[in-house]
Amino acid sequence: MSLRLRMTLIFTALLSGIVLLLSIVIFSLVSVVMTNQIDDSLQQNAEQLIGMLREGANGEIEFSAENLYSLDTIYYQLWSEDSLLLDNSENANNFTDAMNAEAIGEGKNIISNVEIQGEKYRVMSVPLLVNNEEAGWIQVGTSLTDLRHTQLLLIIVFGASALFLILVGGVVDWLITGQSLEPLEMLAKITSRITSTYDLSQRIPVNITQNDEISELILTFNKTLVRLERLFNAQRRFLADVSHELRTPLTVIKGNIGLMRMMNEFDEESLNSIETEVDRLIRLVGDLLLMAQAETGKLPLILKTVEMDDLLFEVFEQMKLLSDGRHDIRIEKVEPAIVTGDQDRLKQVLLNLGSNAIKFSPENSQILMKLTVKDNWVRIDVRDQGPGIPPREQSRIFERFYRGDKSRKRSSKEVGFGLGLPIAYWIVISHGGRLDVESTVGEGTVFTIWLPVSQTDIPTKPL
Repeated sequence: MSLRLRMTLIFTALLSGIVLLLSIVIFSLVSVVMTNQIDDSLQQNAEQLIGMLREGANGEIEFSAENLYSLDTIYYQLWSEDSLLLDNSENANNFTDAMNAEAIGEGKNIISNVEIQGEKYRVMSVPLLVNNEEAGWIQVGTSLTDLRHTQLLLIIVFGASALFLILVGGVVDWLITGQSLEPLEMLAKITSRITSTYDLSQRIPVNITQNDEISELILTFNKTLVRLERLFNAQRRFLADVSHELRTPLTVIKGNIGLMRMMNEFDEESLNSIETEVDRLIRLVGDLLLMAQAETGKLPLILKTVEMDDLLFEVFEQMKLLSDGRHDIRIEKVEPAIVTGDQDRLKQVLLNLGSNAIKFSPENSQILMKLTVKDNWVRIDVRDQGPGIPPREQSRIFERFYRGDKSRKRSSKEVGFGLGLPIAYWIVISHGGRLDVESTVGEGTVFTIWLPVSQTDIPTKPL
């Protein structure tokens, strides 16, 4: 059973219940009101009849030979204390017995429904008292035919109205539900199409003016598709890059091995070349393993007290060696700072940012490093004068496998796999900090590391 049909059936069932409940309430109210009106009418007629009776000399009830009261819709009978019929209305001549024989002799006013000759009547029985003793009874009744007809008419009207409302409500709900669920049907179709074609570029159209749960679901699904498409494209690009990079060292290794086999002797130069390529493969595998651990939150950290100022000076010396005098590397400002963290991992972050600054900066340009303490946070800036990062790429540079514009590509010897910055990002995140970037095309880039002074009491991150 489809969701649309289930929702329509549920709505129809609820509407049926509401209509049935309202019909019962209205039917009951109308019946009670009409019954009260009949009782009031019987009470008034009984009082009028009693007012026309007289007490005889011997305490008996005197009555006129003519009918005391004559109305087509009102029936009455006058009974003596010996249960003798003294008088009755003309329309009650065909009644052979008392209209309500069970009420005679009860000594109190009784009003009830009775059946006389196959027809329903409402009868009021009133005792007649003479000197506080019962001298007879008077029974006043009226037919309930009009009430039964009214009730039958209400049942017909309510039944027809309920059937009409349920049918119309069901059709309207079917149409509205279909229109509301149309985006979900489109979602199912596109999802099935994506599954069969592996085309993640497809999107589900959504009306942004409708602020409901389905529109929010569609927007969220489209965002998920965007991220999946970006991830798959990055993985394809990464696999292509890795395949290319693996082919080169493997070819070199195989060629050197073949050369040594032909010469039937070990060649020192060939062995050095093989070792270099193997080290390159080991670094690639290590970066991939480290990235996987970082993204799953299982990055092993050896936490201890780390003097960040001393660590920055160590990185500064290594950067000077990497630059080999081609850049003006300076430490602008250093404040004493101690954090709780993994010294090797933090040094890896600083070296990664520093080596990137060297690789992307032109020769003789300046690279500045600065360490300051702000509130409970340690701030480290690495500034270069490279080509800068376009705004459209700044939000993606921390994605794994992502590499920037080809026009900014490094030499083949220095090319990476797009894992350096993502690894640095996750290491900083694992330390409870954050890694920011500010860049202007043509002027340079600034990477800022924020680290909490204590891992056990991480304050609110600065804006």
